[in-house]
Amino acid sequence: MAVLHQFDYLFAIGTIFAGLDAWNIGANDVANSWATSVASQSVTYLQAMVLASIMEFAGSVGVGARVADTIRTKIVDTALFKDDPALLMLGMVCAVTASSIYLTMATKIGLPVSTTHSIMGGVIGMGVAAVGADGVQWVGKGPGTGAINSGVVQVFLAWIIAPGLSAIFASIIFLITKYGVMLRKNPVWKAFIYVPVYFGLAAALLTMLLLWKGGNYEVNLTDSQLPGVIVAVGVGFALLMCVTLMPWLYRVVMLDDWQLRWYHIPLGLLLLRRGPVPENPDDEYEDEPVQEISPKDELAATKAAQRGDVEISAAGALPEKTVGAADSTDGASGNDAAAPVRRKKPSDFRKPHKKLLKGRPEGKWYSLPVVWYGIKWAFLHGIDQDVVNLAGQKSALAGDVEEIHAHAARYDNKAEYMYSFLQVMTAATASFTHGANDIANAIGPYATVFEIWNSGVLPETGKAAVPTWILCFGAAMLVLGIWTYGYNIMRNLGNRLTLQSPSRGFSMELGSAITVILATRLKLPVSTTQCITGATVGVGLCSGTWRTVNWRMVGWIYFGWFITLPVAGIISGCLMGIIINAPRWGYSG
Repeated sequence: MAVLHQFDYLFAIGTIFAGLDAWNIGANDVANSWATSVASQSVTYLQAMVLASIMEFAGSVGVGARVADTIRTKIVDTALFKDDPALLMLGMVCAVTASSIYLTMATKIGLPVSTTHSIMGGVIGMGVAAVGADGVQWVGKGPGTGAINSGVVQVFLAWIIAPGLSAIFASIIFLITKYGVMLRKNPVWKAFIYVPVYFGLAAALLTMLLLWKGGNYEVNLTDSQLPGVIVAVGVGFALLMCVTLMPWLYRVVMLDDWQLRWYHIPLGLLLLRRGPVPENPDDEYEDEPVQEISPKDELAATKAAQRGDVEISAAGALPEKTVGAADSTDGASGNDAAAPVRRKKPSDFRKPHKKLLKGRPEGKWYSLPVVWYGIKWAFLHGIDQDVVNLAGQKSALAGDVEEIHAHAARYDNKAEYMYSFLQVMTAATASFTHGANDIANAIGPYATVFEIWNSGVLPETGKAAVPTWILCFGAAMLVLGIWTYGYNIMRNLGNRLTLQSPSRGFSMELGSAITVILATRLKLPVSTTQCITGATVGVGLCSGTWRTVNWRMVGWIYFGWFITLPVAGIISGCLMGIIINAPRWGYSG
């Protein structure tokens, strides 16, 4: 039974707003891991939500405890509350309340903000209101504690460090892919060499996180043994992909084996013994156009057609005179002109969005069909969104997205498809690391509330264990946020920042994951929003022009970062200050 039974209402309020905070982390931050995968159509939105739920929950419950403990104890000196632990309990309730209120507003307007810095602002605000500015650790103190990875100063440095490092890592990975694969003479064959290597790298990074970070398990490896284990796992996973996924990709991509499905992947090398591929009765053929058109010219022609200036052919946004080989202007007669070439349409591995919810049935609101529709709408509305098309629409935050996409290069479709499986792997890795890091934003303060309410004393600094049920509660609310409202932010961090493709998206996600893992090792709670934004900008600039990046959207995102900490701090500080200084019966001033 709880020691501070008289404060049951504080524990109840803390539970409600901690759950809301975790819900907002799922709704606001899910785009950090999966926006690029959905925007490039490597996975459907529904598939992304299922994978995100699994990886976020596993990361939160499996390895989330240590980061939760770090955030809770490094901002405000909890020793100042030694004589009155209930005051710290109240302060953490105010902090998580302020954070959840701010995140709800930001998520509603579609602004991707840092949930890490939101809760930090809430803790700072309550700390200033309760014990004054001197009680807040603005810069790290004590032996062995640096000024970068502790205190409030880390927030300001993270604005530069997190996106900067992510941009560097992602740019290096994409430039290797661009010049080593995409711009080569036979990009598909080059991809067969690079993709297994990247699979091994992603597996090694995930192993690095599990071994370095730890969690609800014990790692009995010495520092000299860790590198060997990490490298062995990476090499082993790369070899596994070589004997399972790569033969399947060879049949599907190189031989156009339309009969294979994803569940044939475990057959591995046995797939190479299959005979010739029969002709697909669903294949479509088209006349090969004489003149290719660049994305910029295509956009210009499309806009001209919308104005009524030029007739656009249905063959691909080309003026009619440029289609077909009969319109030869080299002086040859019509009989000598080459006949239109018939070719099979390139494989389009992308699938159109299918609605899960049909129209609302007719009838009274209490009729069984209408009630059943309402139940389905509550559970499926959040995942029944066409995020790809929503991201391409012009908006006040994003501006004209099509104009930005027109400046980006397009690469071989089959080579891009090779990277879609790799992108799912990197997205899952990023999602796992996000769950491990950002679950602390909601359950860190809530764990403090629970321990004080349950024991009546302050938790030992840096040593208080986070109960597993709290991790599960936070993870469950995070997953609920993903399913119900994750689409609202995902469309802003997808194609609205720059043109997405599997090769670009995997570079962004892997660069962001490397940065987050590095931050976890240094115990620096960086924002995954900042990491993926920096990686996206870095890869966008690799196209050779600044016009491929939506700087208007980047400006809005940075604006959201700047106001996050002060707004959350003001809300929390006002709540805390009003409550502890409010007049009441028996108050003597």
